[in-house]
Amino acid sequence: MEDRHSLHAPVNPPMRSTPFFQGLPEAVVEPALTHFVTRTHPANQVILLENDWGGSVYFIVNGWVKIRTYNLEGKEVTLNILGQGEIFGEMAALDEVPRSTDVITLTSTIIGSMPAQDFVKLLQTEPLAGVRLAQLMARRLRQVNRRLRLRESDSQSRVADTLLFLAEGQGKKKQAGTEIPNLPHRELSSLSGLARETVTRVLTRLEKKGLIKRELDVICIPDLLALERMIV
Repeated sequence: MEDRHSLHAPVNPPMRSTPFFQGLPEAVVEPALTHFVTRTHPANQVILLENDWGGSVYFIVNGWVKIRTYNLEGKEVTLNILGQGEIFGEMAALDEVPRSTDVITLTSTIIGSMPAQDFVKLLQTEPLAGVRLAQLMARRLRQVNRRLRLRESDSQSRVADTLLFLAEGQGKKKQAGTEIPNLPHRELSSLSGLARETVTRVLTRLEKKGLIKRELDVICIPDLLALERMIV
């Protein structure tokens, strides 16, 4: 469900520098972005709803969104957290079927949309675009497989893996380590499949061990390998 009342972003985003478009010929990218539109959405706004039809493909220019569904008991399950440069809505555009998940903003977020037909045409005319999309889907599949394997692990392993999962997708390298968004504990709870109270206890334990440093907006992981060694 695209929000028709969102404000247009003040400047055209540098989409050519995003991972998906990097290296693609200008002669191909230019026409593909002809109908590209950006909008600014506030936090906690639904961008897409499950069973919506896939008329557009979306690129995150700035901010964060979560991909959400519900289990058989009606409990919300966060499948993924996406940030700047990420793409979503591509599966419904390719399959010409309704959306399979909800997408909700976690922060004020600028999102660009491309008509599905323009996206499909780009894939048909530029082989590298198809390779980029295949790489994206392969990475997401590996992440899901890894998280499924850890469902029977202890709580510390599951929280550590969730943090590494976010670092792989959205981590920013800084002098002090790798920074990831300091998400609400309910989001980390949904991602890890643990109770929120358990997530809070594990984060406190990891911080006392010096494996993470929590600030207002970010969590810094000084040593990714050290955190990975906590997974059993």
